[in-house]
Amino acid sequence: MSNTHGTILITGASSGIGAVYADRFARRGQDLILVARNLARLKDVAAALTERYGVSVRALAADLGTEDGLAAVEKVIAQDDTITHLVNNAGFGSAAPLETAAIAEMQAMVAINVTAPMRLTYAIVPLFRQRGKGTIINISSIVAIGPEILNGVYGGTKSFVLAFSQSLRKELHETGVNVQVVLPGATGTEFWDIAGLPASNLPAEWVMSAEDLVDAALVGLDRGEFATIPSLMDAAEWDGWEAARAAMLPHLSSARPAARYSLRTQAV
Repeated sequence: MSNTHGTILITGASSGIGAVYADRFARRGQDLILVARNLARLKDVAAALTERYGVSVRALAADLGTEDGLAAVEKVIAQDDTITHLVNNAGFGSAAPLETAAIAEMQAMVAINVTAPMRLTYAIVPLFRQRGKGTIINISSIVAIGPEILNGVYGGTKSFVLAFSQSLRKELHETGVNVQVVLPGATGTEFWDIAGLPASNLPAEWVMSAEDLVDAALVGLDRGEFATIPSLMDAAEWDGWEAARAAMLPHLSSARPAARYSLRTQAV
């Protein structure tokens, strides 16, 4: 069974970036499966979207930091062949330095930011490949490029999302399955309150609205862009960074150490 426009599965969909993605895809006439922990909030979002756009919206309450929560979403993925897009948006961050960050919170962050998108992607990629089509949208962050900007664990989790997406793009080339990774800068959502650094403390010129962020990301998606960084004004800077990375790749493995590491080159 499949519908005309397809179904979009969005995690972290009860507020912020995820809720805006839900609105924008519903506006395009696509049905939705919205995943978050807060069922009451999800139902409110679902009801509003159904009334506004006339699409089918299912609310799935699941804590993606738990095995039961992940299994519930994986079951939906396995049983619903109308799903055309997976938006891995759920996540949270921290601005706390290593010495003051609670280890339990850091472990929870890894579970939500790393394990959850990995598990859901693994669940859906084989199905997309069988169908010869599908789209995965992974929400990373500019801290994937600058992990020292905020909490190091947060930066590491978002670096994983970027690296995972790069690998997926290579593996899924010419399969009909598309991958986009979105790297938001500071965005005006609850994220900053949870991270312990309210957005009101940031310069106004740094903070993009969630609506502008998602609208820009969808322009990038429609253009077939792999990496979308809505705040980066000069795309050539990303291209240069990628070119430098690609230039190093053939030279990163060698049977011999580089000459600069030779004991004979060290000063006596």
